[in-house]
Amino acid sequence: MYVWEQDHWPDLTWESGRLAALLGQVSREQGRLLGRMQDLGFELRREAQLRTLTEDVVRSSEIEGEELDNDQVKSSIARRLGMNIGGLVPADRDVEGVVAMMLDATINYAQPLTADRLFGWHAALFPTGRSGLQKITVGNWRDDSGGPMQVVSGPFDRRKVHYEAPPAARVPEDMHRFLNWFEAPGSTDPLLIAGRAHLWFVTIHPFDDGNGRIARAIGDMALARSERSTQRFYSMSAQIRRERSDYYATLERTQKGALDITPWQEWFLSCLRRAIEGSQDTLGAVLEKARFWERFAQQPLNVRQVNVLNRVLDGFEGKLTTSKWAKLTKCSQDTAYRDILDLVERGALRKDPGGGRSTSYSLVTGVERK
Repeated sequence: MYVWEQDHWPDLTWESGRLAALLGQVSREQGRLLGRMQDLGFELRREAQLRTLTEDVVRSSEIEGEELDNDQVKSSIARRLGMNIGGLVPADRDVEGVVAMMLDATINYAQPLTADRLFGWHAALFPTGRSGLQKITVGNWRDDSGGPMQVVSGPFDRRKVHYEAPPAARVPEDMHRFLNWFEAPGSTDPLLIAGRAHLWFVTIHPFDDGNGRIARAIGDMALARSERSTQRFYSMSAQIRRERSDYYATLERTQKGALDITPWQEWFLSCLRRAIEGSQDTLGAVLEKARFWERFAQQPLNVRQVNVLNRVLDGFEGKLTTSKWAKLTKCSQDTAYRDILDLVERGALRKDPGGGRSTSYSLVTGVERK
């Protein structure tokens, strides 16, 4: 029996006493993080928000097995936020759709969540009307014309059914009830609202595809409401991606269990705490970038140097070589070498051990200079 088959579904309950200590801890960590970010100043907060949202969009899609180009995601977010950053690149329609949904959920968190708004999100996720090669119903609830909605794994001839969602005929009524609750959840703690909303929505599974990404967007929307902030400084999706196996295992147990979802709320809060703790990496990277540019604020660097240094500071993958420099800036190898050599002489880059054709360069941080 699935949880939605229980007599009193969706009257989900949990043991408040068992969650109290963890809930208090997560609330305090959430408050501390927001306080630290307020001390950064406007521009650094915007930089932290850009990093967080980029990771959120990329990792949320990764959970579903879809890889988005990090530079396209970052560029799409920066343009929509009106941020002037170097190296902007065009973004594909699928990238633009995911970004549009995530920003609408978090920046416009105070606006009511309605069926029409969800239909817009779904249409943005699937601009071609297809999921891969398969044509799906877009911008409307599923109709189960191809059979019951199931979550499966394994090869076609030996598929394992992990979950079967409520019949399509129930979806409009179930979603009406969910949306009414989401807009008027009573006195429930906001963090528990986020956990319950994620579980409730993904259990209804109202769309042909994209339910996981929309559930995480709804969770982020609930968290934004809890903070009364349009800016995101931690990524729940990135943390779920790191704990994907535990996420699916806990979700499956809950969906096959009773109406008491204490273990789910416990896992959700613990995952949220680890996501907030992980934001220290983002904060550290933003501060390091700020300190770096303070060192070179008065130095006449060319556009190519500024753009590539920003790419490296943002987490450039692999080693920086003259060939990569030339490709990134669309210049000759000789120009790339002169740009790099100039930065080595200024103390911004250093040559890595080794040499020859495999010579690579790394950033010189403030710590190294001391």
